Amino acid sequence: MATYASSQTAGAHRAAPARPYKRRSPLLRAAFPYLLVAPALIYLLAITLYPGVFAIYQSLFVVKFVKWTWAGFDNYIEILQDREFWAALGNTLIIGGISLCLQTVIALAIAYFAYRDPMVRGWRIVFLMPMLFMPSAVAFIWKLAFNDGRVISDLLMHLGIVSGNVDWLGSVWLARLTLIVADVWQWTPFLFIIFVAALQGQDQEIEEAARLDGASWPAIFWNISLPMMRPVIVVAVTLRAIDITTMFANVFIMTQGTPGGTTETMSYFIYRTGFRMFNFGYASAASVLMLIITIVLAQTIVKRAFHSGKS
Repeated sequence: MATYASSQTAGAHRAAPARPYKRRSPLLRAAFPYLLVAPALIYLLAITLYPGVFAIYQSLFVVKFVKWTWAGFDNYIEILQDREFWAALGNTLIIGGISLCLQTVIALAIAYFAYRDPMVRGWRIVFLMPMLFMPSAVAFIWKLAFNDGRVISDLLMHLGIVSGNVDWLGSVWLARLTLIVADVWQWTPFLFIIFVAALQGQDQEIEEAARLDGASWPAIFWNISLPMMRPVIVVAVTLRAIDITTMFANVFIMTQGTPGGTTETMSYFIYRTGFRMFNFGYASAASVLMLIITIVLAQTIVKRAFHSGKS
């Protein structure tokens, strides 16, 4: 009976036709990855491309609330002759450049110790805490420390560095210093976490070979780790530089462009032109020009850095 049942089962299996495997068409296989990312791409285009196109379109008009008057390229011609625009651009480059240099050096130093020292390595999450605060909250904290609460002035007086209260907004460089300190304190962790990840991703055998040859840790970091990190450093610094061009919260809360507009960045200039002077077409033209300048500079820096790295 068992033999008969097994033979019947085998016959049934032989009798059942195998289901043919349907292969996807080449067109569907090629389009499948794009279909997966299509929802995210559509969302990003909706929140980035549309505002950009609308800003370009608006920059061709003189916009006063609901009244739109065709201006062509008059806004761009006028803004290129505007001293306040160039002053805001210069302030952005000065404040952002000093802040970016300090952030890069401090982040590299902290990343070096956090990567090598076991004591510091266990507390690396502490270095990321400033980045978790809202920019407006950070600006209010430093405004309280520098201006309203006189915390920094009192500390300097106790240390004997100054003899009286410091008017941080009364001097050009002191006012710029307050913005630089606030920006460095909050965004150095952004570069730090990228640099630590770059150090951890390097080939450990190269460092071990150098250490066996008698090289010290500072020499290994300067001659081996740092050159290997160059592409990561360039990309991270470029991203941070692009973000610095949008510095607004610190200026709006801490200085509002004082003294005499010497701390007015491009973002604050666009805000003041559009939402205080209600010249939205002019503000859109300024934002478009700033976008073009940022793209050209970022592309040039990245291209030169990677080209020189290949050669």
